[in-house]
Amino acid sequence: MSMFSIFNVSGSAVSAQAQRLNVVASNLANADTVAGPDGQAYKARQVVFQTVLMGTAGAAETAAGVEVTQITEDDTPGRRVHDPKHPQADAEGYVTYTNVDPVEEMVNMISASRSYQNNVEVMNTAKTLLQKTLQMGQS
Repeated sequence: MSMFSIFNVSGSAVSAQAQRLNVVASNLANADTVAGPDGQAYKARQVVFQTVLMGTAGAAETAAGVEVTQITEDDTPGRRVHDPKHPQADAEGYVTYTNVDPVEEMVNMISASRSYQNNVEVMNTAKTLLQKTLQMGQS
């Protein structure tokens, strides 16, 4: 594996984790919402990753990166709260809130953030190693 493919692998992971962080932010922003633009409660979204073989054109694929293949909606029913005075209450007096679990989303955010940071650190370390190698060649 080429030293430069490290940047491709880590770059793909940084990009995927950035998308994951955006989805988590969207979920957290809608954690206490009642109805979306379509009149239905917001449904939590999750990112689905897939391994992708990476390589240079014409060369054998020697490294594996990651990409986001889709963003799925969680079909778990939202939490129902009895509040007959609420404008969004149904005929029985229940209001359906989103199915976003803020604690789970915070865990996802920490995990994605740490993964993002780790991959940035891998790229910085590879850059430093390449710089040191070039400096050795100048001596």
